[in-house]
Amino acid sequence: MAAVKDIFAYVDSIAPFGLQMDFDNAGFLVGRGEAQVDRVLVALDITEEVVAEAVELGCQLIVSHHPVIFHPAKSVTDQTVTGRILLALTENRIAAICAHTNLDAVQAGVNDCLALALGLSEIGQLHQDGLDGNGEPYGIGRVGMAHQPGLSAGEYAAYVKARLNAASVRFADGGKPVSKVAVGGGSCGSMLADAIAAGCDTFVTADVKYDQYLEAKAQGITLMDAGHYATENVVCAPLASRLADRFPEVMVTVSVCHQEVYGGV
Repeated sequence: MAAVKDIFAYVDSIAPFGLQMDFDNAGFLVGRGEAQVDRVLVALDITEEVVAEAVELGCQLIVSHHPVIFHPAKSVTDQTVTGRILLALTENRIAAICAHTNLDAVQAGVNDCLALALGLSEIGQLHQDGLDGNGEPYGIGRVGMAHQPGLSAGEYAAYVKARLNAASVRFADGGKPVSKVAVGGGSCGSMLADAIAAGCDTFVTADVKYDQYLEAKAQGITLMDAGHYATENVVCAPLASRLADRFPEVMVTVSVCHQEVYGGV
């Protein structure tokens, strides 16, 4: 079997935790590094339901995208959601490794998975933050050519919804056929200027604010909000596959209980 610290070291090698943004709290957040692992659950978030799923499956480790501890905890009791999650993890001896903005930025991370899920070709970076320890560029967002150039904004929104299994896709129509597309998994509406500078006619992201829609329409770029979950959950299955390849003696499972938190019509 592998130890928690071995799996952490591997995740650190493919998505270095040193690359996380200043506000983030990615890393090895719960558990003992020496603990042995024969089953891992991969999920976008560590919720109470995800912990229960891990317990049922007999997992010793959960690897998630969003940090289970984001803000400093002043107490750990059953009176708060975070407290109940942390208690359930520790009481069941389940460790937690959370790869957040570091996994957003690296190659084969969230944004590459999103670009591939939408069938983009000629994929490049939307914004480069720097070079990692191996001299490879990293940064949030990707740019690529649409799978079928010439679709209208409405047609492309329907395609995005189907490809990501999104609850809904809201968009402001920039008035141009879809050709060059920028993507940003999660809350990347603030990168609208980067998408415009890259010559994109369409930008697919999540958590878009009203003023960002107004700005996009005025600038003639279609801005789409496909939801935070849908634009980031695409990384879970590929990450699980990489973990399974690296640790063949460990059973790696993607959470089936964790789904989109809201519905749409």
